[in-house]
Formats: sequence, structure tokens, C-alpha cells
Amino acid sequence: MISFVSPIMSSLTKSPDVLKKKYFPFLILLPIIFWAFAFPFIKIGLEELSPINLTIMRLFTVCAIFLFIIILIPKKFSPLHKKDIIPLFLLGFLGVVIYHLGLNYGELYISPSVASLIIATIPVFTVIFSTIFLKENITNNIAVGIPLSLSCVVIISLTGTSANPFEITYLSAAVAVLISALVGAGYTIAGKKLLERYSALSLTIYAFLFGCLGLLPFLSPSLVMEVASLTWRGWGAILFLAVFPTVVGYTLWYVILEVKTASEISVSLYFIPVLSTIISYFLFHEKITWFFLFGGAFVILGLIIVNKQHSVAKA
Repeated sequence: MISFVSPIMSSLTKSPDVLKKKYFPFLILLPIIFWAFAFPFIKIGLEELSPINLTIMRLFTVCAIFLFIIILIPKKFSPLHKKDIIPLFLLGFLGVVIYHLGLNYGELYISPSVASLIIATIPVFTVIFSTIFLKENITNNIAVGIPLSLSCVVIISLTGTSANPFEITYLSAAVAVLISALVGAGYTIAGKKLLERYSALSLTIYAFLFGCLGLLPFLSPSLVMEVASLTWRGWGAILFLAVFPTVVGYTLWYVILEVKTASEISVSLYFIPVLSTIISYFLFHEKITWFFLFGGAFVILGLIIVNKQHSVAKA
């Protein structure tokens, strides 16, 4: 484990130019793979834990790892500014805690592949937020791509695994995951601003440690009871989700955000639903229907149309 983490931690202290030349393809690939695996592993974790308790166990494990890193390499962290404490709390609470609570609840009633497809709308919301907060113009590509993607996501969400797709519980699950996509986009946009004062590793750890304080009111006796009865399968899901998609994935996301813009790197998220669907097919024997493939293709098409504006502008 140390031999795996050491090169990554070493790369975090280098300049963006070095990262771009030597490590960028590797750094962008790892989060995508880990986040694709996260959706089926969340499904496994929910077999033994409630959505809230799975979120608590995953994020508290992450905080323990981050505290260990702070003790291990304290000189590698950017100084914490008092004026940023509340923004860091909101960044972590909304972009991490609320994101995972919504996603974990959603996966109780929808498949990992459908959840990953809804989450793949994050690039669309990233462009929307960039337009609102960064004053970017809405181009024809955005006007076409956003409605195309979102309409197909809604249709696919309503044709999930539930026998009655219009059940309130099922619809609320789809909405919960869509909210996760919204706050996930906000996490990228807000984080880009704070990266002006903090390194990627520092920002990630500060956001998690402050944001996860928002989980304290959710602690209940059910957590102790569920953890006491966890099997090795449940513990394996928690540890995997904490270490790879969260500690490694979130840290590397801010590292590559130092190298390129949010719009440029968000295109990589298009591959998550494809990988997640393939993984779920082998783990849960989920059926990959023609309707899902058709709808998924149009979601990705809409996302590509939205992102295409940036390529044209740079040509």
C-alpha cells in the first residue's frame, strides 16, 4: 500500500507543469476507474448498512486516513486561513456529505448503472454553473446539449429496475441522485476558486475534515448495531470506497484541476457510466437493454455537444 501511495503523494508536491507532462494521463484515468467501481460497491455496502450509516462509515474512515496523512507530512500542507473555514465547511458538507447521502439513498431503488448515468450529468451542470458564476456565454451547443442530456436522463430514470417506475420512492431516489450531481458540479466550481490559495491535497483534506462535521447530527444507535454485524464483504466495500474512490479519487481530481479547467477535465466523466454498467453486468448480472444503450448514447451525445464549445473556442 505504501509503495502505491508514495509516488502519488510525491507527485502532489510537484508543479502543475510537471504533472501535465509526466502524470496527467495516469492521474485522470485513476479517478474515472475508481468512481466507476464506486457505484456497484455502494450497492454492496447498502446490503448491510443504511444510506446514512454507509456515508458515515465511509467518510469517517476517509477522515481518519487524512488525519494520519497530516501527521505524516505536516509541512506539505498550505496554511489554513480563518476566512476560509466556513467556505471549506460548505464545500465539504454540500460537495461531499450531501453528495454521498443522496447517492447512497438513490442506489437503494435504482441500479448502479442508472445512478452512474445520472451522475454523468455533472459536466452539464458544471457548464451551467460556469455560465452563472464565471459569466460565460450560453452557446448554441449548450442550448442543444443540456436539454438533450437531461431529458434522456429523466426517461431512463423512470424506466429503472422498479416494477412500477412511477412509485414515489423510486422517483425520489432518482431526484436524490440528481441532487448529488448538482452538488458534485458545485464542488468542482467552488474548489477551482479555492485552489488559488491551497494545494490540491490541502484543499481536499480541509474540505473533508470540516465538511464531515456535518455528519455528527446523523449519528444514532443503529450505526453501532449495523457495524457490529458487518461481514467481511461489508467491511471490504467500506474500505474500498474510502481509500480508492474517495481518498485517491478526490485528491487526484483537484490535482488535475490545477492543470486544466473544470470544463476540460469534466469530459472524462462521460466514461464512468459505461464502465459502471460493464462492472455491474459482471457483479450483479444487470441486464443491459437496448433502451438503456439508446438513452445512454443520447445522454453522452448531449454531454459531448456541451463540451464541444470549449474545443472550438481553443481551435
